[in-house]
Amino acid sequence: IELSMTLPQNHPEPLSGNKMNILEISLISSALLCSLVAGITLVFAIVVMPGISKFEDKEFLKAFQLIDGVIQNNQPLFLLVWLGSIISVLVTILSSIITLGFLDSLIIICVCSIYLFGVQGITIPIHLPLNRRIQNLDINNLDKEKLNEERKKFENKWNYYNKIRAGIAIFVSLMLLIIIAAT
Repeated sequence: IELSMTLPQNHPEPLSGNKMNILEISLISSALLCSLVAGITLVFAIVVMPGISKFEDKEFLKAFQLIDGVIQNNQPLFLLVWLGSIISVLVTILSSIITLGFLDSLIIICVCSIYLFGVQGITIPIHLPLNRRIQNLDINNLDKEKLNEERKKFENKWNYYNKIRAGIAIFVSLMLLIIIAAT
């Protein structure tokens, strides 16, 4: 895939002259999509979870079920951003190796691997099972003690690891922008 583009006179030439190559396109799409994932996780860390934490246990669990339910029902833009970031990062790794060679791709490979392991590697084994557990609760038929127990099993762990993945996603987004600026 190649896109034509005109650059200002003093702008450095892209790797392929005046056309963007697959590596440049994948770097830009990875930076965009990883930044959007960073934004989603950051908003959960600083707005959503602190906001719903003010609820009593039953309302907190119900609110999280509803929020996560939107995602679980395959919200198309969320899926495009989240899964698109994974695909784009994988394409960036592959295209960098093909375009630059393995040794010259090491920084790109490292940054993209940090995203895959640090964001998706936390989401898959930690957040998805926690989310699934909350989705499967019959909240209306649990007593106050059980509601509190379920919240304690969920909230602190979910928030702790979400802050980590938000930080990693922000770091990776910044690194991808730096890589783009340097090419």
